[in-house]
Amino acid sequence: MRFSKPSVIVTGLIATIGLSACGGGSDGGSSASATKCTNKIVHADAKQVSVWAWYPNMAKVVDNFNNQHTDVQVCWSNAGQGQAEYDKFQTSISAKKGAPDVVMLEAEQLTGFEIQDALVDLAPLGADKVKGDFSEGAWKDVSQGSAVYAIPVDGGPMAMIYRKDIFKKYDIDPPKTWDEYAAAAQKLKAAGGPAFGDMGSNVPALVTSLMIQKGAQPFQYDLSDKLNIGIKLDDQATKDVLNYWGDLAKKGLIGKEDQFTTDYISGVVSGKYATYVSAAWAPGYLTGQGVGEGDDAGQFGVAELPQWDASSPVSVNWGGSTFAVTTQAKDKAAAAEVAMGLYADDASLEDGWKTQTIFPLNQTVLKSDEFVNAKVKFFDGQTANKDIYVPAENAYSGATYSPFTVYYYAQLQAQMVKLLAGQTTGDQAAADLQKQLVEYAKGQGFTVR
Repeated sequence: MRFSKPSVIVTGLIATIGLSACGGGSDGGSSASATKCTNKIVHADAKQVSVWAWYPNMAKVVDNFNNQHTDVQVCWSNAGQGQAEYDKFQTSISAKKGAPDVVMLEAEQLTGFEIQDALVDLAPLGADKVKGDFSEGAWKDVSQGSAVYAIPVDGGPMAMIYRKDIFKKYDIDPPKTWDEYAAAAQKLKAAGGPAFGDMGSNVPALVTSLMIQKGAQPFQYDLSDKLNIGIKLDDQATKDVLNYWGDLAKKGLIGKEDQFTTDYISGVVSGKYATYVSAAWAPGYLTGQGVGEGDDAGQFGVAELPQWDASSPVSVNWGGSTFAVTTQAKDKAAAAEVAMGLYADDASLEDGWKTQTIFPLNQTVLKSDEFVNAKVKFFDGQTANKDIYVPAENAYSGATYSPFTVYYYAQLQAQMVKLLAGQTTGDQAAADLQKQLVEYAKGQGFTVR
C-alpha cells in the first residue's frame, strides 16, 4: 500500500549492519510496553502484542481481531507511515530496545531489516499454515529460502490506467506493448493532444519494476550468505528501459512531473495525461485525492500493463505491505499469531478492498465472486479485478530485493532527474548506477559478484 509520496531518504540502516554486532532479541523485550495503545483492549487478561501499522482502517482491523481472540490482544499504535516508521524502527534496533512486537513493513524493505537480525523467522512458528492463502510471488517476496520473515497483506500488481475520453477523442486503443505506447504517444502529440503519460524522478520503485519486466535482475541476494551480493544494473535490459523513458521525455511525449504531488494530481484531474502507469492501489489513492469525483467522473479505464515482448508477458509489482515479528518481541509465538491473523479475517479484508484501502493478496478474497466480479466505480463499472488486477497478481513471480533498497532508490532517483532533464543517457545512467552501488556495497563489507 502506498498512499503518499514514497520517501527515499537515506537512513543509517546499513551503517549499523556491522553484521557481527547485529544481535537478535534484547533482554528488554518490547511487548505492549513499546506502544501506547490507541485501541480498546477487549480481554484485559489476555497476552498483549504491540503493533506498529499505518493502514487507514487499522482501528477497525484491530477491533475485529481483538473481538475474535480471547488468548491474545493487539495493542496498536501508528508510529508513522513508511520511512517515518522505518526510522523509528531502526533507532530501536540500534538501541536494542523500544521496538514493537509486530511491525508493518513494505516488502521491498524486509531484506534491509532481515540482515540486521531484526525480524523473526516465522516458519517454525506456523507460517506454513497460511502459505496457501497467497500466490507464489507474494510468498517469495517475504521469504528467504525456507525462512519466512513476514506475512503478506496487500500488493501492487501493475497496470495502465487511461482516460477513456482522451482515447476516444483521438482514436487510440490501449497499447499492448511499449512500442505501441510510444507510437500512441507520438500520434497524440501530432494531433495536439495532452502528454500520453508521465514519468517522475521520484518513482524509483516503478522504474525498477519496469526494468524487471524487461528482464533485468538488479540484485541477486540470499540471506544465508549475508556478505555476498550480485549487482547488475548496467545490463542491456536496464539500459533499454532507461533509454526508452529518456527518449519519450526528450521528444516531449510524456510529462516529467514528480508524482504524488498536488500539481501532478491536478494534471490527472484536468486531463493533462492520457495514461497513468501504476499499481492496483492507485484507484484508492486517486479517489482519496478527489480524482474521479468531478468533471472527470467516469472517464477512467484500466488496461493490462504494456509488455516489452508481447509473446512473453511478464507481470510485475509496485508496493505492498506485510506484518513481521521483531526479534525484540518477548512472546514470539503470540506475536506470530497476530502477524498471521491481523487483517486476515473476512470482515477486515472486505472492508479493506471495498474502501480501496488495500489490494488484498489473500486468495480467499482473490477467488471470491464478489471481489472478482466487482464493478469498480472509479473505472465506471469496469470489472477491473477480473479483467486486470487478479490475473496480474496471480502471474507475478516475486522479486529479489537488496539489503540497501533505500540507498539504491536514492541513487536511481538522482539518475532519473538527470535522465529526464536530458543531462545523461540511459546507458550512462546504468553505468553510473552500477559503479555507485558496487562501491557502496563494498564499503559496507559485501563481496560483490
